[in-house]
Amino acid sequence: MAKNRSRAQARKRRHMRVRKNVQGTAEKPRLNVYRSLNEIYVQVIDDNQGHTLVSASTIDTELRKKTKGMTKKEQATLVGQTIAERALKKGIKEVVFDRGGYKYIGRVAALAEGAREKGLQF
Repeated sequence: MAKNRSRAQARKRRHMRVRKNVQGTAEKPRLNVYRSLNEIYVQVIDDNQGHTLVSASTIDTELRKKTKGMTKKEQATLVGQTIAERALKKGIKEVVFDRGGYKYIGRVAALAEGAREKGLQF
């Protein structure tokens, strides 16, 4: 008998499956993505210490002004570029990408390409 699962529950299961293999360290932290219906959030996390090193999202005050009138994909690219700039300022050049259980298409792929464009390696 098939179990009734919501999309959110299925995403969480996929995310846990990915997280078994993706671990952020101090030398190579984890770039985590969360995508809601209207916003996109990204963090660079050191899992050994349990600290968020850098974060960016479409609700940041400095990005909120820039994202007016942009499509969600363009906003994701801008957030990716911003997280890369902030990470490079902190001395983080290389990360492991945690797509958060989302498919690597659309906004998630645009965010990753924006981060790569500004020099973040993963």
